Amino acid sequence: MDESIAGNRAHWNTTADHWVAPGRRSWSTDEVTWGTFGVPEADLGALPDVTGRDVVELGCGTGYLSAWLARRGAASVVGVDPTEGQLASARRFQAEFALPFPLVQAAGEAVPLRDASFDVAVSEYGAAIWADPHRWLPEAARLLRPGGELVFLGNSVVFMLCCQDDDSPPTEQMRRPQRGMGRFTWPDDPSVEFHLSHGDMVRLLRASGFEVLDLIEVYAGDDVADATLCSGEVEFVSAEWARRWPVEEIWRARKRDEVSLARTERPSRRPPPF
Repeated sequence: MDESIAGNRAHWNTTADHWVAPGRRSWSTDEVTWGTFGVPEADLGALPDVTGRDVVELGCGTGYLSAWLARRGAASVVGVDPTEGQLASARRFQAEFALPFPLVQAAGEAVPLRDASFDVAVSEYGAAIWADPHRWLPEAARLLRPGGELVFLGNSVVFMLCCQDDDSPPTEQMRRPQRGMGRFTWPDDPSVEFHLSHGDMVRLLRASGFEVLDLIEVYAGDDVADATLCSGEVEFVSAEWARRWPVEEIWRARKRDEVSLARTERPSRRPPPF
């Protein structure tokens, strides 16, 4: 386990109890939403049709996104997360809402599941910002079948450039250089985040075996108030800021199909990914 994985695991274990109430709220609804301000999937169109498809979530936390996709008709869903505290919450909600699916404790950089086991890989934050992209993106490609799709959400480049190193909210001016974006840390916080510029992300996705399908910028809705943290405090970014600049962005990519495998040619009885 490298230093960033250990730091992130420690951080999320320490804060796992804070996310129980938000996790329960998310499990209680069938509507798929994205990001800090809960923008509906119906407004963004970020997800492919998951009906009858095998899905893996990388950095599943309390498992609410996996639960949503299971309810949308996925043939199977597997949640992966490195943090035992978050997975304990996910198991609690599986029992509470009678919706079981496999959960695997592992970092997004090294997932102990078989090659080409999934049609769709997703990450809302999770591995998308807390795993090294030079490791987790090739790992996502390994897990996907040819033609499989990857969908992941993280902080926007604009958001990261307008944030300050002292952990204060984003400003209306750029405070960081875009050149050399990559690894980010915060004061008095053991966690490590990873954010790439758009050009670097495009090149890395291509090098990992993907073709880019879309980049969706996520803004707060016109009628949305400031989001609040589970502690009751106002979220790091205001709705006013997030209506003017994208607070998050969703990448969609497809694993290149080198051998032109048609989906109908795959065996109807698929082996389990474990």
